[in-house]
Amino acid sequence: MAVEFFDFGKLSDGRRVSAARLTNRAGASMTVMDYGATILSLCIPDRDGKPVDVVLGYDTLAEYEQHGDYLGATIGRVGNRIGKAEFSLNGKTYTLAKNDGENHLHGGNEGFDKKIWRMAAQGDSLLCRRESPDGEENYPGNLKVQVLFTLTADNRLCLTYDADTDADTLVNLTNHSYFNLAGKGNVLGHKLQLFSERFAENDGGCLPTGKLLRVDGTPFDFRVEKEIGADIGADDEQLKRAGGYDHNYVLSGAKAAVLYCPETGIEMTVETDLPGMQFYSANFLTERKGKGGRVMTPREAACFETQLYPNAMNCYAFPSPVLRAGAHLHTETSYAFRIR
Repeated sequence: MAVEFFDFGKLSDGRRVSAARLTNRAGASMTVMDYGATILSLCIPDRDGKPVDVVLGYDTLAEYEQHGDYLGATIGRVGNRIGKAEFSLNGKTYTLAKNDGENHLHGGNEGFDKKIWRMAAQGDSLLCRRESPDGEENYPGNLKVQVLFTLTADNRLCLTYDADTDADTLVNLTNHSYFNLAGKGNVLGHKLQLFSERFAENDGGCLPTGKLLRVDGTPFDFRVEKEIGADIGADDEQLKRAGGYDHNYVLSGAKAAVLYCPETGIEMTVETDLPGMQFYSANFLTERKGKGGRVMTPREAACFETQLYPNAMNCYAFPSPVLRAGAHLHTETSYAFRIR
């Protein structure tokens, strides 16, 4: 495994941003930048041995700084939504940024995706670290967090998250890569299997209500592999509210999802030790230019954000995102690629 560091440009305030490329002997490669601990590219050989960049992104740092949508970024302190942009902890109410209607999304106005992380090689892996100070985006506690990116010899991307805090706080870390295993076009023809029997009901703002619904007899049933586009246009209130899929699935075990592209033969298996995963069909991805001049459009990709359940501080039956002072958080998620 080789790790190569290079300059990726300057932010509008003059700060320099670096990137690192990891390449394995199987011909796969991954590039990560320290701004947002963001995956810039992930190239996997297809059935003919031709590398396919299976994640969306941009060519320049300026585009990452300008646009939203969190393409490839590490999300924190709390991924997904917090209702009414507030939570109560230890008898105190914390008011957060309302950056998604009336709700708080993906850590706020300047979440982890907009911070420069300390990046260094660790063996054949890449380690990104940062310290989130007490009061950042109005979250309590000084939080130390790190993400280890590993691309194995058998084309498995492993993401390992660790965090420590000196005061009780909330933590729900994830990665927001947009996957397209064809490297072009939309993903409606990709075949998907989800290992889940229930998903979280959303309100009109894509915020979980606290109710878990069974997938039986609904467009949300992916227990048997089917195309992403098979039922995405169905007359279903939950689909209409989100413009497609943008829901937290309750996972049945470590294996969360299998995504397959018939065109390239590339299959991706998602595994995690977390209890939930947001399956998002890029419904709100507005038209813009991406890598290589490719124009990105809605439903151009699919996201598989492993996580604790969204809005958990307002849905008390959900697993808690509270990390207590002195406790240690450790979670692992992997995306394994092979040719079917």
